[in-house]
Amino acid sequence: MDHYDMPAIVPAEPNANATDLLVERVKATPDLALFSVPTHDGGWSDITATEFLDQVRALAKGLVAAGIEPGDKIGLMCKTRYEWTLIDFAIWFAGAVMVPIYETSSPAQLQWNLSDSGTIAMITETPDHFARFDEVHADLPDVRSVWKIDTGDLEKLASSGTGVPDEEIERRRNIASGKDLATLIYTAGTTGRPKGCMLTHSNFVELTRNARGAIPEVVNTESSTLLFITLAHIFARFISVLAIVGGVKVGHQPDTKQLLPAMGSFKPTFLLAVPRVFEKVYNSSEQKAESGGKGKIFRKAAAVAVAHSKALDAGKVPLGLALQFALFDRLVLSKIRAALGGRVKYAVSGSAPLGLFLGHFYRSLGLTILEGYGLTETTAPITVNVPSNFKIGKVGPPLPGCSVRLGPDGEIEAKGINIFDGYWNNEKATKETFDGEWFKTGDIGTIDDDGYLEITGRKKELIVTAGGKNVSPATLEDPIRANPIIGQVVVVGDKRPFIGALISLDEEMLPVWLNNNGEDATMSVEEAAKNPRVLAEIQSAIDRANAKVSRAESIRKFVILPHDLTEASGHLTPKLSIKRHVILSDFASTIDGLYDDAPATQGHSVVG
Repeated sequence: MDHYDMPAIVPAEPNANATDLLVERVKATPDLALFSVPTHDGGWSDITATEFLDQVRALAKGLVAAGIEPGDKIGLMCKTRYEWTLIDFAIWFAGAVMVPIYETSSPAQLQWNLSDSGTIAMITETPDHFARFDEVHADLPDVRSVWKIDTGDLEKLASSGTGVPDEEIERRRNIASGKDLATLIYTAGTTGRPKGCMLTHSNFVELTRNARGAIPEVVNTESSTLLFITLAHIFARFISVLAIVGGVKVGHQPDTKQLLPAMGSFKPTFLLAVPRVFEKVYNSSEQKAESGGKGKIFRKAAAVAVAHSKALDAGKVPLGLALQFALFDRLVLSKIRAALGGRVKYAVSGSAPLGLFLGHFYRSLGLTILEGYGLTETTAPITVNVPSNFKIGKVGPPLPGCSVRLGPDGEIEAKGINIFDGYWNNEKATKETFDGEWFKTGDIGTIDDDGYLEITGRKKELIVTAGGKNVSPATLEDPIRANPIIGQVVVVGDKRPFIGALISLDEEMLPVWLNNNGEDATMSVEEAAKNPRVLAEIQSAIDRANAKVSRAESIRKFVILPHDLTEASGHLTPKLSIKRHVILSDFASTIDGLYDDAPATQGHSVVG
């Protein structure tokens, strides 16, 4: 199949805007807890729908009193926290438009996004955020107002707006119709200079309403979620608005090192995460079991869990397998469930393939991971698996109101209620990315007979070897990255005689693994890169990935990088996808070194 349409299940309201979503929620459930914020004693304090709306209106009045006019753009640089969504809705209620800035953005990136968008005001959270902004403030003459969350400016704004009448806020919030700009989100720049994606109010209104209807088991007034992915990215931003529509209680924890304790106290029913998070939870659990002398039991439990899930797909779980699963569920799996808070039933995963092993493992754990697919340009999801009929390894059918098709070369194209309005001030790029009303995603994939999409690679990332072999890097990278000591892997080989790989070590997991394998846990990354046991472990991960492809597609050489690839180093996007063009540029000489010698035999490694 090369085309699949999913009709909308909620009638469109062309005049509705994002503020209507909150007003409707308050009318329906005024006393429902929409948010919970952390308290000093490690607990959580609820904020009802009515209380949230009151705070939104108060902050909106402050913005109006400060001179913000309808259509003005306000920048926000802030970690994932309650105030992020409060500011988001207050800006909408004031009739303005937010330009979110990633917390990791450099001064130069800040300058580009704010100047290109015409932003006239800026909100920062921490002294570090402000320092980066202040470095380029002189080059941003249009930015006339700056507010700092850490110095109490939000409270001061709200206090300053008490003289603004309710009627003015009501007038302001009703100015925008569905076709008007709701936010301007700049792409992470994985393929060059960031472009401003124009998302409309209808993109948020129609998509959230239809998404709630598509996955009611996940999104309802009994649900709760703990957000830790940056809200500056459309993935978490969409979920934050969807939570308002569905009456989902939302908590926030931006520090991933505190994620498990926060989950234990908040006890969410569903999570939003990228595959790397699920890999980390699995690897940490395995290494913890290993250090306690229970590594073999853990791996046996994992194997039984995967077999159990596959048997469910086949329609019958043999008695012997069912008994084994019951035993390991009690001994091993239940402990991981408890660490996740004990109530998590679903997770929505995106940005990269999860992998069949982990999909089956978590399903038997009682956590159904609903893989989805989308981009900033599509207001996040185009497709998502539904709980009643999900397929591990696929990213689901289109959401209601969305359509997908495959171009002549297999490129995924999409149209519908979620498609953005084009790139800000960039008509050329807008025209290049559309074929009529169809948005060209840049990804390639397949569609099965039920309309379920499977992503097979990224069009611009396809490697063509000197021998003419087409290789999709993700096919090799995803299974290799699942190894506990591997941080990132970048497959190379375009126009080269064979496929190679850049490997970084996971600096958090490495000491644990070394200790568990009888090595010195204090050795540096540089020392580990030369350690025979580490090299053998990496080679075994590569061998397993190579077994799934032809010899011409297999990795023949690899090099270990001197440090991990991170968002802070500029090599990962905020959703932890690799910035391939940056990595290929920064490590060009390292890549050349892979091919300096004679053609490699499989298994040969180069260490750098």
